[in-house]
Amino acid sequence: MNHTLANRTASPGAARGRRLAALLAAVALGCFAAQSAAPLPEVIAAVDAGRFQDAEAQIAAALGDPAVSPAKKRDYAFQRERMRRILLDFSLDEQGVRERVRKQIPDLTEAEFARWNAAGLFERMTIDGRTVYFNRAPSNLFRLSPEAAARRDPALSKLGNANGPMESPNPHHSEVRDAALAQGRRHVAPRRLQVTQSLTVDADAVPAGETVRAWIPYPRALPGQQEHLRFLTSEPARHRIAPESALQRTVYLEKPARKGQPTAFSITYELTVYGQYVDIDPEKVVPAKITPELAPYLAERPPHVVFTDVMRLYSAQAVGDEKNPYRIARKLFDAVDRIPWAGAREYSTISNIGDYTLHAGHGDCGQQTLLLITLLRMNGIPARWQSGWIYSDGGYDNMHDWGWLYLAPYGWVPMDVTFGRLHGDGSAESRAVENFYLGGFDAYRIAFNDDYGRDFVPPKRFERSETVDLQRGEAEWRGGNLYFDQWDYHFAWKMLPPPGDGAGGEGKR
Repeated sequence: MNHTLANRTASPGAARGRRLAALLAAVALGCFAAQSAAPLPEVIAAVDAGRFQDAEAQIAAALGDPAVSPAKKRDYAFQRERMRRILLDFSLDEQGVRERVRKQIPDLTEAEFARWNAAGLFERMTIDGRTVYFNRAPSNLFRLSPEAAARRDPALSKLGNANGPMESPNPHHSEVRDAALAQGRRHVAPRRLQVTQSLTVDADAVPAGETVRAWIPYPRALPGQQEHLRFLTSEPARHRIAPESALQRTVYLEKPARKGQPTAFSITYELTVYGQYVDIDPEKVVPAKITPELAPYLAERPPHVVFTDVMRLYSAQAVGDEKNPYRIARKLFDAVDRIPWAGAREYSTISNIGDYTLHAGHGDCGQQTLLLITLLRMNGIPARWQSGWIYSDGGYDNMHDWGWLYLAPYGWVPMDVTFGRLHGDGSAESRAVENFYLGGFDAYRIAFNDDYGRDFVPPKRFERSETVDLQRGEAEWRGGNLYFDQWDYHFAWKMLPPPGDGAGGEGKR
């Protein structure tokens, strides 16, 4: 998901919570007239357009309509929850944005701010006539505007903009490429590590004695990508590991809440991760024969992969008359790579992520990846999602999303459009790995998810905090879902000695 690791969603605090509750109550009370249930797409469109009062009236009508099924009522109710989450993400007014920018540009002028605002560099929404700004809009400015970045206080020039070690040519890229070419195989340069991932629910977020249910991401063993997976321990000790078939795999845990104490969950495991490199000759690439296995990866998958007219126009402008599947993929990869990275709002608040990224003109790793998947599928190139966590030999780690595309005769090959083209110092070594991430992966990424938006095992009873991805985890109790402002998460890793033969297998359950 977010390519630069954000802190947990900031807790609104008691006063802010009261303001949010009051606002939503006012929205509800403002809708007096009884209405029949509007179709769900109309409600979604109303929320997207910031017409929260209209949406609330339509939701209330649907929830009170005996003709609406319980499953459909849950869908309507989620739109009410989506409005609440949007208000959490968009909590700044214009003055609040200006004040945050001024902390990094002390001599900010009104003309500068007005120009950047008019250019749409501060993401905003108009909700029932009131303009509100995305919480991360002030920091995103310095990603989106070279002019603003140049005006930033030099002492703060790297604040929030620290890239990972693999986003520019790194000796590891050459290690993977050289080993793959020398050995004549794709998966090389393995790294073995131990991971502890935790989820901690805030004290008193759940009444004492109530059972807290938690799901922590857990990888699948993927031959040639991540192998020799060994589960070590969990807190609490009793746990349930989802089957290998779960495309968003988890370890499920339960624990009773205690008054005044946080409720902590964790899992620890080891695995071996391989670097990937496919030496692609564009002249050998031919259109793929579409088999039943490949067909799903060419199809639309609403709500986030949809072949809209605007998407088709963007694709045509990027691809032109090109017919070679690899070169089409290269053109689309480069087009999406040119879209600036920026910190993202919560995915659950966005009704169509691919389309949103195209119109917003910026996106984080998951948003860029879903856009590229849509464009590739539209052009007859199978593409699929993968995501998890990236780490390093040092102190850097992060949530991250990427994907795979299918190129005959090579089969499935890696793609990471967020890392994109690697721009180095112009040396022969840096030029050799410039296109590494269209056909290659580093060995510093764990895949938790082989698809997006898939059900958990066991399933959640309530809506998810993250409806698309799974990197932080999920939690709930019998009173409902626990959102990100009610718990924290942590990913810790330790590099182990290089793996040898017989590195072990999947361990105790």
